Amino acid sequence: MRPPGYFRPVLAALSAVPLLALLGTASAPARADNWPSQPIRWVVPYPAGGGTDVVARTVAQAITPGLGKQVVIDNRPGAATIVGADAVAHAKPDGYTATLAANPSLYKKLPYNADKDFVYIGQLARFPLVLVANPNFPARTLKEAIDYAQKHPGKVNFASPGAGSPHHLAMELFMDQTRVKMTHVPYKGAAPAVQDLLAGQVDLMFLDLASGQQNVQAGKLRALGVATPRRLTVLPSVPTVAEGGVAGFEAYAWQGMVAPAGTPKAVVTRLNAELVKALKTPEVQKKLEGVGVEAVSSTPEEFASYARAEAERWGKLIKAKGITVD
Repeated sequence: MRPPGYFRPVLAALSAVPLLALLGTASAPARADNWPSQPIRWVVPYPAGGGTDVVARTVAQAITPGLGKQVVIDNRPGAATIVGADAVAHAKPDGYTATLAANPSLYKKLPYNADKDFVYIGQLARFPLVLVANPNFPARTLKEAIDYAQKHPGKVNFASPGAGSPHHLAMELFMDQTRVKMTHVPYKGAAPAVQDLLAGQVDLMFLDLASGQQNVQAGKLRALGVATPRRLTVLPSVPTVAEGGVAGFEAYAWQGMVAPAGTPKAVVTRLNAELVKALKTPEVQKKLEGVGVEAVSSTPEEFASYARAEAERWGKLIKAKGITVD
């Protein structure tokens, strides 16, 4: 049991399906004015160098001056973020990292309770998803791709970084709304999926802009549509999926920060203030935009509402499609 007045800072950055986590190494009285008293360890349940890792390192560097203590990145990839989650969950005292929007529906058993173990700090970033095709795929537009898939049910295949990833779920939503049937080819990460997409081994993929922007802009992958409400400034000639005929289609990988349930309100308020301040700096926004990521800030209440709505939205899709990863 956590002793009275005891707080070990723990933050998690979560995405619509993947996430990050921030775990403080120091105990401190539950007051914002003297927290943190030691460096903070940010657990990232993805390999170094990926889009999520870049976001974590960018934001960690930006919030360090305001917190007055160094934020150190600790990459713990594996098992659809559960390795990182478990590492934080079994730290002393309790700390958790979680995929709040999808994992509770994807897994029958998790080492955390998404409804009870967290308080929300604020949103962090959104990764726009882009539907891309390999250079040899016969369709050159989104409408042509839908028509081709409808005429060849099950013959068109699509890649994802793994079952239950945002990229996978976005395609499941796309198939649901367009009433097409395609074959899922899951990979262990975005890099091998993109490699086979470039080589023509798979046909299509919803790819986060952080992983695909360079290949799209170089013409190595054909962008058919962006899963955002408006066109992206970095890809102004690529229509939205809605413009391509799939009304209301929208899908992101998103990230935000949480802390353990019971975290003092004063600490939540301070963390939110530091996060919002960092995300509004031109330096952070430019860095994130450069890797295809949109900085997003919010109040704790706004983030909680958004995360729960996303959990309900994707949970319904996962259950309707019978998607499971265990």
